[in-house]
Amino acid sequence: MTGCSHRSTINTVMPSAKGCEECLETGSYWVHLRLCRSCGHVGCCDDSPNRHARAHFAASHHPIIEGYDPPEGWGWCYVDDVEVDLPDRTPQLGPIPRFF
Repeated sequence: MTGCSHRSTINTVMPSAKGCEECLETGSYWVHLRLCRSCGHVGCCDDSPNRHARAHFAASHHPIIEGYDPPEGWGWCYVDDVEVDLPDRTPQLGPIPRFF
């Protein structure tokens, strides 16, 4: 995890939803999904119209997300603005709907 000082915040989590939690509630769409490795919140990426993963980071200060569209599994630290190696990949809850 070169360049990231937030390794202690990485948890084994249960995904909060089978898609972006907020987009599913509002009927919006997402481009890619991001999983908060602190609490399990599933939000949409910065290329999505609503950028719910970044909004979750801004509200919670949970720094590390996992790319959650299979077969991703990479990590990113919002604070240090670097890719991070995750100790594991979070299993999918089941088929995840895709919009694009």
